[in-house]
Amino acid sequence: MKTAVLRIAAALVDDGAGRLLLVRKAGTDIFMQAGGKIEPGETPAAALIRELDEEIGLRVGEDELQRIGRFSAAAANEPGYRIDATVFYLRRTWEPVPAAEIEEVIWVDAATVEAMTLAPLLRDHILPWYRHMLAHP
Repeated sequence: MKTAVLRIAAALVDDGAGRLLLVRKAGTDIFMQAGGKIEPGETPAAALIRELDEEIGLRVGEDELQRIGRFSAAAANEPGYRIDATVFYLRRTWEPVPAAEIEEVIWVDAATVEAMTLAPLLRDHILPWYRHMLAHP
């Protein structure tokens, strides 16, 4: 049986002071990056710009997004699915407002994020990239 794949775009957002922005969808306990599914005909950057506005009230331009890679991981909230994620980095400070399916948005210290329940994409790919970036500016 072939595993179903969801194409998504996600953002690693930091505030420049060692904190990362994480979201939690309603009815779950897993924290992850803001972002979402890429619609047919949409580029990953366009999908992310749309999702950031819809989910947390963040408006960004494509020129603010730094593409950091494309990763595959188990879907956090969709059993039996994998995600094909294009991930972008963005540095921004503002007060996010949860909307759509997002129940909670938090800024969390990068040093303590490991103690939280994290999506596989964040735990296995994005955090290692972030730590490497900090260690090798």
